[in-house]
This record gives sequence, structure tokens and C-alpha cells, in this order.
Amino acid sequence: MAFLGNRTVNLLNLHYGLHSLAMALGGVFFGVYLLKAGLTLPQVLLAMAAILMGRFLIRPLVLPLGKRIGLRGVLIAGSLASAIQYPMLAMVSGMGSMLVATLAVSSLGETLYWTSYHAYFAQAGDAEHRGKHISVREAAAQVVGVIGPVVGGWALATLGPMWAFGFAGLAQAGAALPLFGTPKVEVPATAEGGFAATRAGVMFFTADGFLASGFYWAWQFALFQGLGESFTAYGGALALAAVAGAIIGLFHGHNIDAGDGRRAVPIAFAAVAGTTLIRALAATPGAHPAIFLAANALGALVAGLYTPTLMTAVYNLSQAAPCQLRFHIASEGGFDIGCAAGLVLAAGLLTFGAPISLTVLQGVLGAMGTGLLMRRYYARA
Repeated sequence: MAFLGNRTVNLLNLHYGLHSLAMALGGVFFGVYLLKAGLTLPQVLLAMAAILMGRFLIRPLVLPLGKRIGLRGVLIAGSLASAIQYPMLAMVSGMGSMLVATLAVSSLGETLYWTSYHAYFAQAGDAEHRGKHISVREAAAQVVGVIGPVVGGWALATLGPMWAFGFAGLAQAGAALPLFGTPKVEVPATAEGGFAATRAGVMFFTADGFLASGFYWAWQFALFQGLGESFTAYGGALALAAVAGAIIGLFHGHNIDAGDGRRAVPIAFAAVAGTTLIRALAATPGAHPAIFLAANALGALVAGLYTPTLMTAVYNLSQAAPCQLRFHIASEGGFDIGCAAGLVLAAGLLTFGAPISLTVLQGVLGAMGTGLLMRRYYARA
């Protein structure tokens, strides 16, 4: 259990558990709530793409801010800014100024948060325990994912959006507390070759972003509609999917650290590509709700098998780069572009009458990209 001896990583994982609670209470309902608030499905997909493009435009500003207040300071600011989006989301009603303001605040908070979080986690972790560190983190996310969506769905259905998203905002703000116990990490004023070392990270995240547009975003709307647009049924489906993922990932992360990265790649690819195909089949018209639940539960395989394999490679590349923050500014810009492109494509397909199953299926293209990149990385590692 030597991998648990890294105090900073432990605090970061505690923080991530609280952040995941906020996501489980409110974040997973962001898109489907906009659907219930009066937007059409193509409009919701374009709204999500707008958040991503906002992140892409804001992200270069993270570097001068990081130089001024350090990685930990940016991460705390991002955690607090992300908390504000939830009560704002509760006040959205159709297209209008509140929607625009909510999307803008979400872009700002997510940009500050994810860029600094990944950079900090990469810097603080140990390469020899990377897979287990990530697996513990994902296991914590899966555990809160069992309870959070059920509570969030119940709160939305019975107490209303202000209470439900208020709980999520409080959890997200509370997630900043463990960060005050972590060390300050300064961002170097200059880093020779800092952005030149990001090519592999950009490629990884661009492919992963396109995968997410189908596997996560298009699927969540297919799931929500397939369950009768019920917040409680939707939350229960997400909770069911979280039960198995916590155990799967711990074993897989250990195998990666033991030198089985090459063997992990085809398993990870099979999990994400196969699950995407099954979800596309489940999203066809007339499918029974039980099929939706089963296809959604398979997402545990992706969280437990795909994510540790992908992020072990990305974090190791980041730690070897001259500057972790510069690495993730560029790399996550790739995710923004890849996912936004996929969401715009999905919105266009739906507008011209394509079935939602086709927008889920497009995620397989992203899975093929990450599969090839992971195979190349672990063959050289």
C-alpha cells in the first residue's frame, strides 16, 4: 500500500471525491435540465459546445494567472468558480441572458479547474504508482456516484432546481477545503520547449474529446429520453452504473503499474468501443428501459478500464514535460476542440433527422483514435 503514502495525492483524491459528489448531485443533470427547461436537443448540444469553445478561448489566460498565484491557487479558484454555475443553472428558463451567463461562468470555472487539476495531479504523483493513484481517484468518484445521482434526481423532482443545484454548489465549494493542506506549486516563468512537448497530449485529448461527444453527451440524452425524461429514473440509472466501477479500476490500475500497460490497451479499447456500440444499439427506437439500464451500467467498464489506461499515459507525459501547466493548457485545448466538433456534428445530424443512436455511435471514431495512441505509447514505455 505504498502508493497511499503520498499525502498530497491523498488530499487531491479527497478533494476529487467532493468534486465528484457535486458532479453527481448536479453536474450530471446539467444537460438534461436544460432540455427540461425548454431547449431543444440540438440547442442543448450546441450550448455544451459553446462551453467548450469558451474554455478554449479562456485557457491561455490560465498561464499568467498560474505564474501569479501558483497551481494550487488556480485550482482553488476554479473549484469555487465552478460552484457558482449551479445556482445560476437553476434560474435558466429557455434561451435567454441567464443561459448565456451560466454558460460563460461554467466555461470560466471549468477552464481554471481542469487545467490546474490535471497539472497538479501529474506533478504530485509518483510515476511508479500512477495507475493505482488514478484508480483510487476513480473509485472514490464511483462510490459517491452511487448516492449522488439518486439524491440529486430526488431533489430535482421533489424540492426543485434551486435546492438540488444548491446542494451541488455547496459540495463543490467544500471541495476546495482539502486543497489548503496541499503544498504550493509555483509555475515557472519560462519553460524552454514547454509547449513543444505537448503534441502527444493534444492528440490524446482531441480523440478523447470526440469520444466523449458520443459516448457521454449524446448517450446521456438518449438515456434520459429512454427513461421517460424522469430525473429520479435517470439518477437511479447513473447510480447503478457506479456500483461495479469502483472495484474494476483498482485491479486494472495495479496491472498498469506492474508493467502490463501493453496488455491493458486492448482491454481498455474493447471496453470503451464495445460499450459505445452497445449504447448506440440501445438508443434505437422502441428499446425497452431495461436495455438502457444495462447499456448504461457498462459504463463502469470504461471508468475502471479505459480511464486509468489513458490517464496514466497522459500524466506520465505531463510529468516529463518542462512545465505541467503549459502541457495541460495545450492538451486540454485539444479536448475542447475534439468534443465541441463532435457536439456540433451531433446537433447537425439531429437537425437533419438522423436518429440519436447515430450520434452515440460517432464516439467509436474517438475510441479508435485513443486506442491507436495508447498502443503507440505503451509500446515505447
